[in-house]
Amino acid sequence: MTAETRIVLSSDHAAIPLRRAVADHIAAQGWEVVDIGPTTLESTHYPERGAEAARRVAAGDCRLGILLCGTGQGIMMAANKIDGVRCGVCGDPFSARMIRQHNDANMLAIGARVTGEGLALEIVDAFLSAAFEGGRHATRVAMIAELEG
Repeated sequence: MTAETRIVLSSDHAAIPLRRAVADHIAAQGWEVVDIGPTTLESTHYPERGAEAARRVAAGDCRLGILLCGTGQGIMMAANKIDGVRCGVCGDPFSARMIRQHNDANMLAIGARVTGEGLALEIVDAFLSAAFEGGRHATRVAMIAELEG
């Protein structure tokens, strides 16, 4: 497999079961899953988990990334500190589709304490099935990139 079919997954301790469900779900669709953990329920720091995954996306090792923590918010904030990463937290499929189509998001964050497994998998599917539309949106994505450090 190549980086085009590779997705990095990470979470904090609160989201391990949902992360594993997402990993199994997307692997069954043919994606190569790079699950960087954690593997135990010991407390872990979501900023470290989000940044580590984001660095893999920014470096081109993985095409996309999916992050999970209690709300999805903290891990998303950490990921967005990495240049080249555009991560959005989504609680519904429409938003997940739009962040890909309009914002060229390369990472998705989901809150494991606020999103059930069935809905989370629908969100993941919407994110993965959408493609960047370019056009007027490309100008705006370029404007976001200009804000990077």
